[in-house]
Amino acid sequence: MARPPLDLDDLVEHWTLLKDEQGLVSGKRGATRLGFAVLLKFYTQYGRFPRGRFELPGEAVEFVARQVQVPAAELDAYEWSGRTVEYHRAQIRGHLGFRECSVTDADKLTAWLAEHVACKERRPEQVRVEPQARCRTESIEPPTPGRCDRIVGAALRVAEETLTASISARLTVESAERIVALVVGADQEDDAAPGEGEDGPPVLGKIKEAPGNVSLETMLTEIDKLLAVRAVGLPADLFADVAPKGVAGWRARAAVESPSHLRTHPLPLRVTLLAALLHEREREITDTLVELLMSTVHRIGARAEKKVTEQLVNAFKKVSGKENILFKLAEASIGEPEGTVREVVYPVVSGGEQTLRELVHEFKTRGPVYRRTVQTTLKASYTNHYRRGLIRLLDVLEFRSSNHTHRPVIEALALVARYAAASNTTYYPLGETVPVHKAMSGDWAEVVHRTDKRGRRRVVRMVYEVVAFQALRDQLKCKEIWVVGADKWRNPDEDLPQDFAERREENYRELRKPLDAADFVDELREQMTTELTLLNDRMPRLSWLDIAERKSGAIRLTPAEAQPEPKNLRRIKGEVQRRWGIVPLIDMLKEAVLRTGCLDAVTSVSGGGSLSAEVLAERLLLVIYAYGTNTGIKAVASGGHGHTEDKLRYVRRYLTPETARQIAIEIANATFAARSTELWGQGSTAVASDSTHVRAYDQNLFTEWHSRYGGRGVLIYWHVEKKSLAIHSQLINCTASEVAAMVEGAMRHGTTMDVEANYTDSHGHLVIWTPRPPLGVGGGRRGRQVRWLRGCPCGFSSGVWRTARPLSSCSTRAAYRSRSLRGSCGSWAPGTARRTRSSRTPMTSGTCGGSSRAGD
Repeated sequence: MARPPLDLDDLVEHWTLLKDEQGLVSGKRGATRLGFAVLLKFYTQYGRFPRGRFELPGEAVEFVARQVQVPAAELDAYEWSGRTVEYHRAQIRGHLGFRECSVTDADKLTAWLAEHVACKERRPEQVRVEPQARCRTESIEPPTPGRCDRIVGAALRVAEETLTASISARLTVESAERIVALVVGADQEDDAAPGEGEDGPPVLGKIKEAPGNVSLETMLTEIDKLLAVRAVGLPADLFADVAPKGVAGWRARAAVESPSHLRTHPLPLRVTLLAALLHEREREITDTLVELLMSTVHRIGARAEKKVTEQLVNAFKKVSGKENILFKLAEASIGEPEGTVREVVYPVVSGGEQTLRELVHEFKTRGPVYRRTVQTTLKASYTNHYRRGLIRLLDVLEFRSSNHTHRPVIEALALVARYAAASNTTYYPLGETVPVHKAMSGDWAEVVHRTDKRGRRRVVRMVYEVVAFQALRDQLKCKEIWVVGADKWRNPDEDLPQDFAERREENYRELRKPLDAADFVDELREQMTTELTLLNDRMPRLSWLDIAERKSGAIRLTPAEAQPEPKNLRRIKGEVQRRWGIVPLIDMLKEAVLRTGCLDAVTSVSGGGSLSAEVLAERLLLVIYAYGTNTGIKAVASGGHGHTEDKLRYVRRYLTPETARQIAIEIANATFAARSTELWGQGSTAVASDSTHVRAYDQNLFTEWHSRYGGRGVLIYWHVEKKSLAIHSQLINCTASEVAAMVEGAMRHGTTMDVEANYTDSHGHLVIWTPRPPLGVGGGRRGRQVRWLRGCPCGFSSGVWRTARPLSSCSTRAAYRSRSLRGSCGSWAPGTARRTRSSRTPMTSGTCGGSSRAGD
């Protein structure tokens, strides 16, 4: 990437020769004088000598040349190697009090890095930044890049040996033996070539497996996994003093290495790698069980409602003549609204009063009452099938709540677990205290309580269990109840600063928000009312917008004029076609890997495996091509490249979500660096984000039904730069918030791009995100733009989201242009100007099945 030009302040601050420095330069002439002066100022700023002329900014050379009264072109004659430059370097070191890095200094630097840096940061590129600062503090000239890499590598090895020895010492002898036994298979033969499709022992392979679809069998399998991990007996604080990224790095190595590779490691490293894998998998399996619980409880209710609805429809169809009876009753009632029922209604029905009495009796005896029947069906489904798995979940998961309001739900779960093994018990004992929570009210009140033969009001045990699990699901979704040992469903208080309560007033003052929630809501409501009123008043006067009642849609936009085609576009396309023809996609992928080195992030995880980096890169290229084009590994393996299907399937383990994301970041950064400003213009600071629905089989926990697109699948949420380069992608489920995904990608894309604006589809959500509180509202045409994203619940609105720079005084701004303020669901966005009797309607919920549209 091009070096930014230096301004006058930078030149004066860093490249001005001081009085004592002018004395050093005074005895030299010509190119030697200018070269010495440039070396001196570069060393004072960076603490090292430049590697060549290419590291010296042209503006700085011109600025120094004017001070020493030597033409800047004379620097080309300066010799960068030889006795002269070595003498100059020694003179500069002596003047500044620096010395060359000796063997003793390198050893001390390695020990310091291992103790203070490498124990917390395991990425070599991050550790490599610290030696230069440390050398400058100790007045030592930094070592050469090659020597610095060796020092960093040695520090990482020493730190890893120290950490692994410390962590393995915290384990009991029994726990260490159980961990070692995971990779020791008595029935395994080691004569097979390492890394050639080797399968692990049953227990370790079972722990590594991904969960299946939402079912009772999957729940029981995941419970067995969790119990297998807990049987090892890892201490809860085993990795308390290790950075999370360090643990994640160890886990990645243990996950991709085969058991034969793990057995070759020293015992402390082997135990630590496997312990990190078990530690992370325990948290992941716990999260999976919580999601299975929520999905199962939802599925029980959804299937019960579907079944009862079908029964109602069938029961309605069995009674012949109901439609005619209803029509006759309605016609007679409208014809004589003032008449009595006996005189007007009875005569129009064949059989009169007796037929109506029989109809009522038939409905009461055969036609199910909807809500009561749903509850009964739900209870039966829970009792006969799902109860076995949900009760076992209470034995392996520990639910807690920091809010006393939700303590009754926790107590209800304890009651359910206490009487889980009680057979043939319809009611809870009379002396038992049954916790009462909100889920027991409403429609469930009459079903939870029943009068026994002696006229006493009792609590039905099975119904109470169903209600308790439904209440648990609702509170888990809003994080009022959390799970011990989970990651995603952990205690939300852990995400806050530890001193947040003590510094509450200071924190709110920094955010410029009131302490009183009522004041915050009033201020927010006032801003929303102002902006929505502005939107409502301005929209009717827009020349490019037409709002009218029509079947095709109330909103009609004036079609945008087509942009003229660039003059040389056809010539460029023709020349590319003539020179290169059709380039295979695999060749483009290969060139991208060779030019960017993006696979280094994957090959570095392979550890001490037998596969060389070159062979691993080749196989990874083929696997990426197989998955990216949906060709499949079997078809790709049939090519003449010499890699078998088993070898390609083996390297799949290296393609984790983290490594795939790092590959994408490296390609994006390399693309930004290679762009020529003359050809592509200035770099963009805006991205557009939207999701793509990808159909997937119902064989995994992540697959969900999407109400808009229809069918099961997942969503891939993209952030695409203006020139069609994806800077971030993430996998989300169909019920996830796309607004949260938009914020996640804009903030944590990881590339060198400075994202200042994000064009996105609001999907009918009200989005309020203020990275920095506003210091004031700007005036003028641009300052009066709409600041809130509002739209139809069916997702037919679009907008641009502008984030604030870290030191900017502006708050979040959203320039909004709606493509359709009313979807096929018929609901309007609040505050929308339209030609109806009322200018405002409340937000309605529901989906219409319309497809989302990209923002302008």
